[in-house]
Amino acid sequence: MIEISDKDFSLDKIVSRARHEDVGAVVIFLGIVRNNNIRSMEVESYREAALSELECIRDEAMRKFDLIEVDIMHRIGSLNVGDNIALIICSAAHRKQAFEGCRFILEELKSRVPIWK
Repeated sequence: MIEISDKDFSLDKIVSRARHEDVGAVVIFLGIVRNNNIRSMEVESYREAALSELECIRDEAMRKFDLIEVDIMHRIGSLNVGDNIALIICSAAHRKQAFEGCRFILEELKSRVPIWK
């Protein structure tokens, strides 16, 4: 699942989708808005381009790291300190694949996807 939304996401619901009988590891990255001398922030995106690029990144990661399941969620709109902002979940047969895939997706998201703070 890839989603860009102004609504929060349910971590438990998404994690349960990542669990399969062939999965030996599920790695989760949860980004939250930190108190960096701010009380809130606005997050915007060019939604169609962002979704398309996220799909490309997911497909690249799945091939490169032999991932079984990948979910990417990103929030937009007005967010406050402590709010969830991004979620990446990668499942794989082995932990190394899941960790490396998650890191790859995060770094590519930051450099390639049109989402702005």
